[in-house]
Amino acid sequence: MRSDKEELRHLIIGMRAAYARGENAMAWARANTTLDNSIVSVLIAYDLQAGAYVDHARINPTYINSWCTQLAGLLEPYIVAGDRILEVGVGEATTLTGVMKAITAQDICAYGFDLSWSRISVAQKWTEDNAVTARFFVGDLFHIPFEDSSIDVVYTSHSLEPNGGKEEIALKELLRVARKVVVLVEPCYELAPEKAQQRMREHGYVRELKSTAEALGVNVVDYRLLDVCNNPLNPSGVITLVKSGVSKTSSPIISGGWQCPLTGVSLTDKGDYFYADSVGIAYPVLQGVPLLRPEHAVIASRLLFSAK
Repeated sequence: MRSDKEELRHLIIGMRAAYARGENAMAWARANTTLDNSIVSVLIAYDLQAGAYVDHARINPTYINSWCTQLAGLLEPYIVAGDRILEVGVGEATTLTGVMKAITAQDICAYGFDLSWSRISVAQKWTEDNAVTARFFVGDLFHIPFEDSSIDVVYTSHSLEPNGGKEEIALKELLRVARKVVVLVEPCYELAPEKAQQRMREHGYVRELKSTAEALGVNVVDYRLLDVCNNPLNPSGVITLVKSGVSKTSSPIISGGWQCPLTGVSLTDKGDYFYADSVGIAYPVLQGVPLLRPEHAVIASRLLFSAK
């Protein structure tokens, strides 16, 4: 029997080799390891595919433009000049790039994060090539490193999809960060035909997003299937959640920023690292990409003192 360390090494090397041979890396993990359903195997498979979304965008520019124009139309009624917007699970930023091009409001500050460093690295190059400015980082949907109500408009594009059973905790975190609105563009199980519902159940996709949001006391102002959809067996819908007490077109915020995803205290961008001075925790930056998941935390109480 392999030790945990040996099993992890076997998983990583085996999945990388399977992918290089053109095989399905997750299928290899299921057949050859005991870690087939772990977050590690999912992240490895996801990271190995970095570049696939950009390749798809290059091959299918008409569809990508339609998809992004549709999404921008859902967001723009809530955006004013100077707002901050965030795409959760940004992948390679093929959607964010198109959305930013389609939005007419000026001086928008765009952010995006993903679990995969490799995909964020691809995203940075893609936005640069398309003359779009955005700030990317590695992050976790359930521990977003922004302060409460610090992002005007938060949206998703099929990034909640695989988190069936975690709907409430995901929505609470998105609503915590958002100041005005959360726009979910996700599979709508309840509005989908039976064959699509069966597929969603098999894949463990999210369900009951609307009812979960309503149970949290959130105002759901839009709930329907969308016209532009890549896969009829995974129909895209919109669920727009407007926070109470804030106008759709309120002036942009002038304060609020990064927070430590582990402790929730204020986090400062120091350039080559992020630092939470009050708790002495640092987060590294890898080739320009901040690593801001709780797992990336480094206890470094004397970091600022040592730098003087």
